[in-house]
Amino acid sequence: MEADNSLQSILYKRGSLQLLDQRKLPLESIYLEIRDATDGWSAIRDMVVRGAPAIAIAAALSLAVEVFNLEAFNGTTDDAALFLNKKLEYLVSSRPTAVNLSDAATKLKEVISMAATAASEARSIFQAYIEAAEIMLKDDVGSNKAIGSHGVSFLHHQLKNSKKLSILTHCNTGSLATAGYGTALGVIRAIHSEGLLERAYCTETRPFNQGSRLTAFELVHDNIPATLIADSAAAALMKDGRVDAVIVGADRVAANGDTANKIGTYSLSLCAMNHHIPFYVAAPLTSIDLSLYSGKEIVIEERSPKELTHSRGGLGEQVAASGISVWNPAFDVTPANLISGIITEKGVVTKVSSDAFDIKDFIEKAAK
Repeated sequence: MEADNSLQSILYKRGSLQLLDQRKLPLESIYLEIRDATDGWSAIRDMVVRGAPAIAIAAALSLAVEVFNLEAFNGTTDDAALFLNKKLEYLVSSRPTAVNLSDAATKLKEVISMAATAASEARSIFQAYIEAAEIMLKDDVGSNKAIGSHGVSFLHHQLKNSKKLSILTHCNTGSLATAGYGTALGVIRAIHSEGLLERAYCTETRPFNQGSRLTAFELVHDNIPATLIADSAAAALMKDGRVDAVIVGADRVAANGDTANKIGTYSLSLCAMNHHIPFYVAAPLTSIDLSLYSGKEIVIEERSPKELTHSRGGLGEQVAASGISVWNPAFDVTPANLISGIITEKGVVTKVSSDAFDIKDFIEKAAK
């Protein structure tokens, strides 16, 4: 059951899961075998797989592979449900900021609970879980393509004075960050397919270089006209009039529209505002956390100082002075007043005031 895209971070068939080791890209393409939830946790934490949607799918499938390959389970249906729930809670701890992961775990727990009420043996609960995890993989690709479709229609209408659009993006939000196609990069793919893209600009995205290693890799692979820039060059690029819009992804969106995304996103939004350039977030509804009123409640993950003090995001030689203290937040929060719209698989969420979105109302209407 593989995504219908030539670039795949996740290779899955029932009982087997392989994840593309994105730390090795773009120089090597190596897939790692994931045998259980412990392997899945480590792959997520160590950035083998990254990107909020891909993290959620990889976590769900790592546990699906584990239970499929269990030789024996000597327990009741209640024992099976407890086993799965504890494993899901463990997997959620791997990357706390990405809400897609906790959202997937919550939905899978509901599946487990429903299966447990009707099952007469543990294996039936495991089977229900496996099928639900596989549906998540399939649905993610469809959701991403819908985001691309809504994005290109909306942007073409909003930026109708531009014959072709030049889009700046940050981090990686493509096939490598999802089950296939992508969110913000999926919108860029859709714009390109419609013949409306002048050029895509991608930032290097320090310190882990997801932009220069991964987004640039995808853009070159798909023959999309693209240019890599240093993170610090974005303001100059905007000042030169070479950016029509900024589109980024999201790891968590609060109810008012405040958005947590890869560190450096907030800086781009400030630059975009100063240069009167629209700034869009592209994300599935699973990235929205209605339990949080604002971005002030979003927990920001801090990562190893080594990602800054050593080259290649901490994997290479030391480049910083020994003894220097380091602050390395993985994400920052862009306030809703700096965001022009949120592109989802159900359409584009627009503001109800200059400072906020009514995302709950949008979701309720989309569900009808």
